[in-house]
Amino acid sequence: MKRPSTRGEPPSKRAKISRGEDDYMPGNIIEIELRNFMTYDSLVCKPGSRLNLVIGPNGSGKSSIVCAIALGLGGEPQLLGRATSIGAYVKRGEESGHIKISLRGSTKDEKITIIRRIDTHNKSEWLFNGKVASKKEVTEIMQQFNIQVNNLTQFLPQDRVCEFAKLTPVQLLEETEKAVGDPQLPIQHRALVDKSRELKTIEMAVTRNGETLNQLQVLNAELEKDVERVRQRKVLLKKAESMKKKLPWLKYDAMKADYLKAKEAEKDAKQKLEEAAKTLNNLREPIEKQKLEKPQMDAKCKRLSNLIKENAKRRMEFLEKESSLGVQIRGKYKEMGDLKKEEESHQQRIIKAKEDLAIAEEELRNFPVHEPPKDVLDKLRSQISDLKVSANQKRIQKQDKEKVLNQKNVALRQCVDRLKDMENKNNKLLQALRNSGAEKIFEAYHWLQEHRHELNKEVYGPVLLEVNVSNRDHADYLEGHVPYYIWKSFITQDPHDRDFLVRNLKSFDVPILNYVRDKYRHKEPFFISNEMRELGIYSRLDQVFEAPDAVKEVLISQFGLEHSYIGSKETDQKAAEVAKLRVLDFWTPENHYRWSVSRYGGHVSGSVDPVDRSRLLLCSSDVGEIERLRCRKEELEETVSALEEDLKLLMTEQRSIDEEEAKLHKQREEIVSNVTLEMRKRREMENRVDQRKRKVDSLLREDDQDAIMAKLIDEAANLNTRRLQCAIDIKNLLVEAVAYKWNFAEKHMTSIEFDAKIRELELGLKQPAKFAQQAACQLEYCKKETEDHRQQLLAAKRHAESIAIITPELEKAFLEVLVQALLGNLAFEKSPPSG
Repeated sequence: MKRPSTRGEPPSKRAKISRGEDDYMPGNIIEIELRNFMTYDSLVCKPGSRLNLVIGPNGSGKSSIVCAIALGLGGEPQLLGRATSIGAYVKRGEESGHIKISLRGSTKDEKITIIRRIDTHNKSEWLFNGKVASKKEVTEIMQQFNIQVNNLTQFLPQDRVCEFAKLTPVQLLEETEKAVGDPQLPIQHRALVDKSRELKTIEMAVTRNGETLNQLQVLNAELEKDVERVRQRKVLLKKAESMKKKLPWLKYDAMKADYLKAKEAEKDAKQKLEEAAKTLNNLREPIEKQKLEKPQMDAKCKRLSNLIKENAKRRMEFLEKESSLGVQIRGKYKEMGDLKKEEESHQQRIIKAKEDLAIAEEELRNFPVHEPPKDVLDKLRSQISDLKVSANQKRIQKQDKEKVLNQKNVALRQCVDRLKDMENKNNKLLQALRNSGAEKIFEAYHWLQEHRHELNKEVYGPVLLEVNVSNRDHADYLEGHVPYYIWKSFITQDPHDRDFLVRNLKSFDVPILNYVRDKYRHKEPFFISNEMRELGIYSRLDQVFEAPDAVKEVLISQFGLEHSYIGSKETDQKAAEVAKLRVLDFWTPENHYRWSVSRYGGHVSGSVDPVDRSRLLLCSSDVGEIERLRCRKEELEETVSALEEDLKLLMTEQRSIDEEEAKLHKQREEIVSNVTLEMRKRREMENRVDQRKRKVDSLLREDDQDAIMAKLIDEAANLNTRRLQCAIDIKNLLVEAVAYKWNFAEKHMTSIEFDAKIRELELGLKQPAKFAQQAACQLEYCKKETEDHRQQLLAAKRHAESIAIITPELEKAFLEVLVQALLGNLAFEKSPPSG
C-alpha cells in the first residue's frame, strides 16, 4: 500500500543558466577589491569570464585572494583551515579592513556588490549593494546562484585538500549533486536510500515472521498434548485433595490412642513410685537416729584428744627444761675439772705467753720499713696524663670526622633524592612522548640504559630528555621550530654505534642520527645589534636551551637555530621593519614570522603563524643538572669512603692509646698494691705484739682458784634440785595422760561401732533407693511422653481443623475409608503367604 505524502509538491528544477553576450554567467565574479587584508594593503582584481589562474612565487599572496573570495561570499574562517577568528585576517599593524566582491546579475547591466568589513576585534559588517544587510540575506543570494563555499567539490582551499581526499565515494557523490545538480536531487537521493533501507528491513521482518510462525505451529501441537495431561492431572489432584482432608483426622485418631496409652503408663509409674518411697522412708528412720547420736560421740572423742595433746605438750616442755638443766650441770662439772687442770698449767701458760711476746717483738724489729716509690709513681702518673690528653685529641678528631661524615651522608642522601626526582621527571617526558605517538619510547630508552656498556662512545637520547629550556616561552618557540621526529631521536657519535642501534631499535620505531663533528663548519657568532634591540629582539634560538654538545650541534646545524631570533611584543608591532635588517626568521610571544626571498624575482614574501603552546618541553628536566648531580654523587661517595677510612684509622689509634693507658694503670696499681700489702703485714705484726701483751697481762691478773671452785659447786647443787622437781612433774603428767588415753579408747570404740551400724543400714538401703530412683525416672519419662503425645495431639487437631472441619458428609466419607481399610486388612490376613 502506497503511503500518502505529507510534503508539498517539489519545486521546479533550477533554470538552465547560459552565458550572456559578455560571455559571463549570472553569479560570476567580475571584480575583487581588498583593503588591509592579510598581506595586501590594497588590491583590485578583475577576473575573466572563464578559467582564471593566479600565478606567483610562495608568499606572494595567492592564497590571500582565495581566502578573500571565501570570506567575502559568506564563508566562516574555519572552512579555510587557517586562523579560526576573522580578526586574524586583518593585515598586521592595521585595525580594520574590508573585502568587496562584485557579481554579475541576471543581465549584463545588473551588478551585485557584497562588502564585508572586518576588524581585529573579530567583528564583521555586511553591505549589499551599498546597504547594510545581514549574513542571512547574503547567504540567500549565494543560494540563488548555487555558490557553495563550504562544499569541497565546488571550493577547495589548499589547507583542506587532505579532508577532500578523505571523502568516501558516497560523500563525494552527495557533494557533487549539491554543487552541480538539481536542488531536489540530493533530497531525492537521500529518500531513495531511506526507502531501500526500509525495504531490506521489511524483507528481513517477513523472513523472521515466517520462521516464527513455523515454530509456533510446532509448539501448539506440543501444547495440545500438555493440555490433555493437565485435564488428567486435575482429576487426580481432586482425589488427592480429598485424601489430604481425610489423612490429618486419621492421624489425629491414631495420636489420640497413643496419648491414652501414655496416660495409663504414667498412672502405673506414679503408683510404683509411691510404694518405693514408702519402703525407703521406713528404712531411713533408724539410720537418721544413729546419725544424730554419732556427732555427740565424736565431740567427746575430740575433747579427750585435745586434753591428750595438751598433756603431751606440757610433758615436752618439762623434758626440754630437764634436758637443759642436765646440760648446764655437765658444763659446771666440766668447768670444775678444767679449773683443776688449769691450776697446774697456769704458770706454764704465763711463761709460754711471754716467750710468744718476745718472738713477736723480735719479728717486728727485724721487719724492714717499706717506703712507696714516689718517683716511679710520679712518672707513671705523668705518662697516663699524656696518654689521656692524646686520647682526648683523638676523640675530638674522631668527633669532627664523624660530624663531617654525617654532613656528607646527609648531602649524599639529598643528592640521591634529587637525582631520583630528576629521573622521575625524565619519566614524565618519556610519557609525554608516548602520548604524542611514540608508543615504544620507554622500551627504547630502557634498552639503551641496559646496553650502554656495549657502545664505543656516549649515545644521547631521546633528544627531549637531553634538552633543557628554562623559559616557558622559549620552550614554545623551540618546539615549534624543531620537527617532532627529532624529539624522539637518539644521537650517536660513532658509525658502529649507529649501526648497532639501528639493528636493535628498529622495532621501537625511533630515528637514529649519527653526529660527526665538522671542523670546517662556520659557527654564526651570537650578536644582537642596537637596531635589533630597538625593535625588541633580545636573543637567538640557539642560546635559550642547554644540551650536550653533540645534541646542540645537531639541532643547530639541521634546523638553523642560529638564524632564528627571539623578540618581544614590541617586535610584533614592528615586524615589517625587522625584515629590513635581513632577519628572515624570528619569534614573538604571539606569532612566528618567516620571510623568504624569491629565487626568480628576488622579491620578499612572508608568512605568519600563531605560536602553539609546548606539549613536550615541560621546562622541568635539566640534563646538565642530572650530570652534575651524578658527578656530585660520585664525589660524595668517594669523600664518605675516605672519611670512613680516616675514622677507622683514628679508632685504631685511639684503641692503641687506650690499651697503653690501661697497661700503665695496671703497672701503677701493682706498685700501689705491693706497698699496701707490706703496710698491711707490718700492721698485722704490731697487732700480734699488742695481742700477746694483753694475754700476758690477763694471765697475771687471774682470780684465786679456790673461790672459783666453791662458786661452781654451789651452782651445780642448785641445778640438780631444779632438775629433780622437773622429773616429779613429768611423772604426774604421765599418770594423767594414761587416764585420758583409756577414756579416749572407750569413746573411740563406741564411735567405730556407730559407724559400722550406719554403714550396714545404708548398705541395706541402696537397693530400695535404686528402685525408688528408677521409679522416679520412669515417672518423669512417662510424664514427658504424655506431654509430647498431648502436644502432638493438639498440633494434629489444629492441623486437621485447618485443612477441613468435620461435617456430616466428611464423617461419612471417613467411615467409608475406614471400612475399606478394615476389609483390605482382613483380605490380607486371609490370603495365603506366597512361596
